[in-house]
Amino acid sequence: MARLRFADVQSRPTEFLDLTSLTPDEFQLLVAPFETAFHAHMAAWRLDGKPRTARQFAVYKNCPLPTPEDRLFFLLTYLKTYSLQVVHGRLFGMGQSKANQWIHALLPVLLAALRPLGDAPTRSVAALAQRLGVSEADAATVVGALEEEPAPVAASPSPLLPHSIGFSGG
Repeated sequence: MARLRFADVQSRPTEFLDLTSLTPDEFQLLVAPFETAFHAHMAAWRLDGKPRTARQFAVYKNCPLPTPEDRLFFLLTYLKTYSLQVVHGRLFGMGQSKANQWIHALLPVLLAALRPLGDAPTRSVAALAQRLGVSEADAATVVGALEEEPAPVAASPSPLLPHSIGFSGG
C-alpha cells in the first residue's frame, strides 16, 4: 500500500503548505521541539494510551511513521484536513485503529511542543490578552469579531436525512 510521506512533499512548498498550513521552513523549526516532546511522552505512555511499565519506546523497521518529520507531518495534515481516520490512515499506510492511536498519542505531544514556543492555543480571554499584549477588553473585541453568526435553520428537512431523526424544519 502506497503511503504519503514527508519526503514526498517536502520539495513542493505549495502542496506542503496546503497539507499542513506551514511552510517547509516553519515546519523545520517545529521538528526538534516536537521530537523532544514526543520522546518525553513516549517515555511515560505507550502508543495505545496506557502507562508505560516495561520496555522503552523504539521505532521498529515497519513503523508507519518512522521519522520525526513523518510524525509531525501526519498530525499537522490531520489537523488541517480533519479527514475521517480511516481515510487518513489509508493516506499514511495504516488502518483506522492505528491512525487513531497515533493521532491520540501525537496531539498532546504537539501541545507540549507548542507551549514553550508560546504558540499553544489559549482557552481564555485573559491568556489571549496576555499573549497579544493588550487589555482583556481589546482581546474580547477580537474574539467577538471572530465569532460566527448562527447557521440559518433550513425551511424544510433535507431529503438525505431519515425522518426518524426528528428534524423539524422551522
